[in-house]
Amino acid sequence: MRLLWNKFAQRLSDSGQKIMATYMQINDPVLQDDGFTIKLELPNEGSKVDFDNNKIDLLGYLRGKLHNHDIVVETHVNEVVEKKYAFTPEERYEKLKAINPALEVLRKTFDLDI
Repeated sequence: MRLLWNKFAQRLSDSGQKIMATYMQINDPVLQDDGFTIKLELPNEGSKVDFDNNKIDLLGYLRGKLHNHDIVVETHVNEVVEKKYAFTPEERYEKLKAINPALEVLRKTFDLDI
C-alpha cells in the first residue's frame, strides 16, 4: 500500500500537482487493522479540506491497483492551538489570577475593580 501511495505521490509531483503530492508525503499513511481504512495526519484544517477535495483520483488508483474497492482514506488534523490571548480586562485578570491566586486576596483587600 505504501509503495503505491508513494508512486502516486511521485506521479502527482511529476505532473505539476505538487501541493497534493506534498500532503501525501507529510506523514506516512497508516493502514488500519480492518484492511481498508487508511489514516493520514495533516498539519491544519486547510490542508485537510484541500486533500479531501482532491483524493478521488488517489482512491481510484489505490482501489484499482490493490483490487480492494472498499478502501477509504480518513484524514485527521494534528494542529495544536498555540496560545489564547487575553484582550478584555476580565480575561487579563483571570489569566493573572491563574498565575498568582493571591491576586484575588489583594483585589478584595483593597476593594479594587477589574
